[in-house]
Amino acid sequence: MTSTDTSAGTPGILLVLDGWGHAAPGPGNALANAHTPVLDAIAAKYPSTLVEASGEHVGLLPGTVGNSEIGHMVIGAGRPLDYDSVLVQRQIDSGQLRDNPRLTEALDRLQDNGGALHLIGLVSDGMIHAHVDHLHELLSIAASRGVEHVWLHAVTDGRDVADRTAGHYLARVEEFFAATGVGRLATVSGRGYGLDKSGDLDLTAKVSEAIADGTGVTSRDWGQVLAGATEGDVWITPTVLTGADGTPLATVRDGDAVLFTNFRSDRIQQLADDLVQILAEADVELLSLTQYDTRADIPALVGRADASGGLADQLEAHGLRSVRIAEQEKFEHVTYYVNGRDDRRREVEEHIRITGATAPDYVARPEMNLADVTEAVAAAARREDVALVVANLANIDVVGHTGDHDATVRATEHTDREVDRILTAAAATGRWVLLVGDHGNAERMSKPGPDGASLPYGGHTTNPVPAVIVPAPGQLLPEHLADGGSLADIAPTVLHLLGRPSGPAMTGRSLL
Repeated sequence: MTSTDTSAGTPGILLVLDGWGHAAPGPGNALANAHTPVLDAIAAKYPSTLVEASGEHVGLLPGTVGNSEIGHMVIGAGRPLDYDSVLVQRQIDSGQLRDNPRLTEALDRLQDNGGALHLIGLVSDGMIHAHVDHLHELLSIAASRGVEHVWLHAVTDGRDVADRTAGHYLARVEEFFAATGVGRLATVSGRGYGLDKSGDLDLTAKVSEAIADGTGVTSRDWGQVLAGATEGDVWITPTVLTGADGTPLATVRDGDAVLFTNFRSDRIQQLADDLVQILAEADVELLSLTQYDTRADIPALVGRADASGGLADQLEAHGLRSVRIAEQEKFEHVTYYVNGRDDRRREVEEHIRITGATAPDYVARPEMNLADVTEAVAAAARREDVALVVANLANIDVVGHTGDHDATVRATEHTDREVDRILTAAAATGRWVLLVGDHGNAERMSKPGPDGASLPYGGHTTNPVPAVIVPAPGQLLPEHLADGGSLADIAPTVLHLLGRPSGPAMTGRSLL
């Protein structure tokens, strides 16, 4: 393979292997420890490279781990995008957040009527959904505006950071309270409840009721709550903190304000929607730190970057049909996020959501519904009217988030076998396949905790991700892909393979 001839365009498959990062082999590298003959063979035989998927390469702060949301957005946009966390930090650093009209007007109303501010969000420094330091700034601003009553409804992590570290972050929050002179913990809930994305409203309701009404499990001491959390930080039972008489320290009352502090929308929006419904008849102002994709319009303090002009828009402009396929956990990523957070259904697009018959148990069933994803990809590939199939194989990331190394090894091996079936289907239908990770995860399954001891880790990494192109039968491609690239180069590469130019908004370059 020494020449390039893609001017006429060839139909293909864009296959995102979620959480497929690259790192040296080691005891914590589930990808290297798995038996993956197919992935190993194609990386050695076909044009491949490593691309950056974190930090400023994709629009995050330097050194910040990548995530599925920004990963798919940049894959689709063909350029780095200032992520919501960057926009928040920029307003904090410049002092703009202190003068934000929506925030200052809400705080002034609370100061005038004696109402309370309720902060709700993930408490960790994983920088995937939230950052604990943002709480310090919000507490400081509230104190500067004379708001005396500020309550934190903490969601513990254990996924974006090492498990069993919630105590470290809650202690840090207590330091913020002391430093600013305002704030107390009101409720504590694990992210398995507070950030559920599966549609299990029973989980969400336990958090909503604890926050709004002070109902549910109670405790006088958050330390005891953590000590009794046998299933780790993710599954801490939503707990209402009380005074000595057993009365909840805080409930949401008329005249109060609620501010959701996550900067990433997808995991907290179910809770936000539920609270909006519960508080519909109350005189309560609701705000979010950044723009959320909720059913109700919750005013945001910080706006979003424009992600238009990407792959979806170019496919539409050229009349090229695409089919988007993923399991429930990653369905929005191959549709909404690849499309630049545009929920408009294009006429040249089809969406296939793969769901299971039972609730997922990722450790017991690391294969998830991957076989069904493969069948859908193969069926779409057989259609002559489909120029591009875009699919997400979620297993490596979703199972990797459990922190269970052995289960993640099995998930990787299931993925390898299904990739083989997809490559067979692609060859039979005359398609190329571009495989790429969206961020690192399973290549690092342990991490030092606050005391330096190694702990299971299910979070993301700053490692680069592989990109490999398996050509269609007879298709001529270069022997190597360009080095030094990032996820911003994926959309231009896809369009190159389809025989179409990159969009004018794209700053990425074709890896060919």
